[in-house]
Amino acid sequence: MSQHIEIEFKNLLTKDEFIELTTFLQFSTEDFKTQINHYFDTPSFSLKKQGCALRIREKSEHMELTLKQPAPTGLLETNQILTEREKQNMMQTGNLPKGPVLPILTEVLHPNESVSYFGSLTTKRAEKKYKDGLIVLDHSQYLNTEDFELEFEVEDEQIGLRNFQNILHQLQIPMRKTDNKMMRFYKQKQKEQENI
Repeated sequence: MSQHIEIEFKNLLTKDEFIELTTFLQFSTEDFKTQINHYFDTPSFSLKKQGCALRIREKSEHMELTLKQPAPTGLLETNQILTEREKQNMMQTGNLPKGPVLPILTEVLHPNESVSYFGSLTTKRAEKKYKDGLIVLDHSQYLNTEDFELEFEVEDEQIGLRNFQNILHQLQIPMRKTDNKMMRFYKQKQKEQENI
């Protein structure tokens, strides 16, 4: 089973800050690769309410199903590789393929609850090793909106936070409370539903 603890820091950016960071980190246009996140939850948002997230991440080379759960530090991620057929079936029916995610999800959900496909978010992402971590720039588009984000994935929370704050300070970018992509997606979806 593929499980690991994810410790990451996030900060939403303006478009100008995103461009500035692209230059500062020496990313070229070719460094940005497209990935698509397909999100799932129950109709009553049971996973979201428990601080969990279920998604399929589609990259050019493979597709991966991920369940994220709260952990004492960061998030516990359970991952499994999917085939195209498994992805299509899950998006159409909400049925998960056999593998490490299904038994854990069954424990998280209430009896008789099932998940459904909620929508997709497309990200152009560039990443590189940076000061004992992985620094990531994302430009995401979803539900008629877009945003820009800096992420820093680390092993050590304290050292990682210090390095993350240093880069923001160096470029005079204010630290902003930043929800994860799935939460931003859901908030936008809820906003659109309220405007109907």
